[in-house]
Amino acid sequence: MSDQPRRDRLPVHGVLINPAIVLSHLEPAGRWSAIAIMTKSAPPPPGIYVPAVLFFKENEDFDVPAIKAHILRLAQGGVTGIVVQGSNGEAQHLSHEERKEALRITRETLDENGFKDVIIIAGTGAQSVRETKKLNQDAKDMGAAFALVLTPSTWKPSMSKEHILRFHREVADASPIPVLVYNFSTVTAGLDLDSDTIATLGEHPNIVGTKLSCANLGKLIRLVTTHPAQEFATLVGRSDAFLPALVLESTGGIMALVNIAPKAHRRLWDLYQEGRMDEARDVQRLLSHCDAITGKLGGIGFLKAIIAKEFGYGGLTVRAPLLPSSVDRLSGRDAELMKELIDLEKSL
Repeated sequence: MSDQPRRDRLPVHGVLINPAIVLSHLEPAGRWSAIAIMTKSAPPPPGIYVPAVLFFKENEDFDVPAIKAHILRLAQGGVTGIVVQGSNGEAQHLSHEERKEALRITRETLDENGFKDVIIIAGTGAQSVRETKKLNQDAKDMGAAFALVLTPSTWKPSMSKEHILRFHREVADASPIPVLVYNFSTVTAGLDLDSDTIATLGEHPNIVGTKLSCANLGKLIRLVTTHPAQEFATLVGRSDAFLPALVLESTGGIMALVNIAPKAHRRLWDLYQEGRMDEARDVQRLLSHCDAITGKLGGIGFLKAIIAKEFGYGGLTVRAPLLPSSVDRLSGRDAELMKELIDLEKSL
């Protein structure tokens, strides 16, 4: 290997620095402002991440035993990390203290059961820079390793590309933990970040990845071929596209269906790593169908209903305006496919 430094890196005190992070973001006045030179934060490791659902009692207080049982089953199922207070964790329905408590319970459960290596990513997006900064600090204090940040959408007409870049950069500048950009237009009033915007944000030293809940594979491949995986994790956001995303060199996924079937997702991951594509495609067939079924029959409420019935913990309570769901809504081929996935999960 040549001793010459890479052309896209500058030697600073013996460390190769990306010059893109030596100059910070474009200020409103049109000036580039220098920031302290720092190395790029490391992204989350490749693997399977789950946006964990959060269980409530009928009075909507936390059902702590059910939450702990769920976290433990996910860890035992082979997940790389757990997203706490994401969209599936009903983050928008939680107070600041409840958000901290959910993180505390999760970290405590993992540590007490020998899963200290399982990473916590905290959903911290809020409608202002100030509140998002506070949530990021809380996340670090409660043991999260990364923050997953939505783009604000209350003032959608004002959210130009310049505003979006400025928001995420200001948040990342102040964050005590590395940040992932969360692209989920369903919960941001249709605001969908394009690959150019996400790629530009990826130049920031403390922005280390993205979750693409859009599952747009064109966007995904543009990102994975712009930023190397060791600097920026491009994570697919739906099980529906898990195997296609891996083929396109995604570093993994943050996927709601993992709540039901962590072992099945781990099985697909292992089959792909071993080059056993026919078997991997067969698992993907089930994941794609069941991902769509879950969305069609109630999303978060349906996830809770399946977990309660098939794994013996948790209840159906969701916080309004969400509505509870029921496994009784399953019928015909949908019921057959979901049973096939559950049978696979329980066999692994």
